[in-house]
Amino acid sequence: MEFTANQNKNVEIETSTGTYLRHAIQTHFVAIGEDYIELVERYVKPLYQEGDLLSISEKIIALCQKRVVYRKDMKISPLAKLLSRFAIQHNSAGIGVGEVCKMQFAIDECGAAKVFWAAVCAGFGKLVGRRGIFYEMVGMEVTGLDGFYPDVFPVYGEYGIRIPENPSGVCDEIFEKTGVRAMIVDANDLTRDILGKGSTVSLTDEQLCEIIRDNPAGQDAQCTPFILIRKKEDTQ
Repeated sequence: MEFTANQNKNVEIETSTGTYLRHAIQTHFVAIGEDYIELVERYVKPLYQEGDLLSISEKIIALCQKRVVYRKDMKISPLAKLLSRFAIQHNSAGIGVGEVCKMQFAIDECGAAKVFWAAVCAGFGKLVGRRGIFYEMVGMEVTGLDGFYPDVFPVYGEYGIRIPENPSGVCDEIFEKTGVRAMIVDANDLTRDILGKGSTVSLTDEQLCEIIRDNPAGQDAQCTPFILIRKKEDTQ
């Protein structure tokens, strides 16, 4: 097969563990409640070879698990309105807690006192050139919240997408039912996080992050939540 990359991305990447090819697999627009096993069977299995690794966007697994928070159900507090005014709303990593619904989610998830203190610490951090303190303090559930952003897909403006539940367990289930080795990643143009990986994947999280360090899936309208990874010497 011929490997293809998204626009402004490369198929090939060199890492400390070798050279890898990454193939961006385009899917339909995945809706809430679809079956991720069926998606892997439909889009990945026809291309997969033994030894390959599948990188899966966390958003797709979360949508399949119905891990969403609807804008219409959120009660926006005065604190969320206040704090969101001082936060960055959008950067190359996506929408942040400058979007008031995301700030409210942080308050609902962590409590008002913790979020307020995190915002205070973040403010002092900016004075000394240290960024990211807020997200370090509130944790991955808040940091990983996606959605509430209609610019690319209007429907995403209506809900937030949480991080998947038990991502490593999902990867093991995918391997058991399809034979596909997988990892679930939360990646953007600034950061890469391995949320989970199958028990048959021997590379460390740091080594896996090297392979996707340029975010080959993109984060706009590509609809390529699956990236098939193959070590170059294994290609035919």
